[in-house]
Amino acid sequence: MDALEGLRKALEAEHAAVYAYGVVGARTAGTHRREATAAFDAHRARRDRLRELIVARGGTPAEPAAGYDLPFPVRTAEDCVRLAALVEERVTAAYLELVAVGDATLRDLAATAMQESTTRAYRWRPQIPDFPGWK
Repeated sequence: MDALEGLRKALEAEHAAVYAYGVVGARTAGTHRREATAAFDAHRARRDRLRELIVARGGTPAEPAAGYDLPFPVRTAEDCVRLAALVEERVTAAYLELVAVGDATLRDLAATAMQESTTRAYRWRPQIPDFPGWK
């Protein structure tokens, strides 16, 4: 994968995460709202960093969509928890290919982002997913 393509893919996931956490934060309270706010801030910071990296490499970063289709209706606190965990899993997947690029700085950024999003996913849904091929 080309580094610029990997950065763009990660940026798309971060745009969607910022949107989703806006929904989660608006529909939760207490601890869940605090966790959603912290995740929103983290994804916004990652999004901004990715935009900078794309521009530094001569690319044009994509703007966020006006809205995103959610994978299911989000009406309850349980729906919010489910959405937050799913968003983090998708963000982790978006960074996966970026860890294979030649630029060590980008590989480090991707590995750190994957670790952070996996940790957040676990906080929302404390179960460890199977690794492909792991029994």
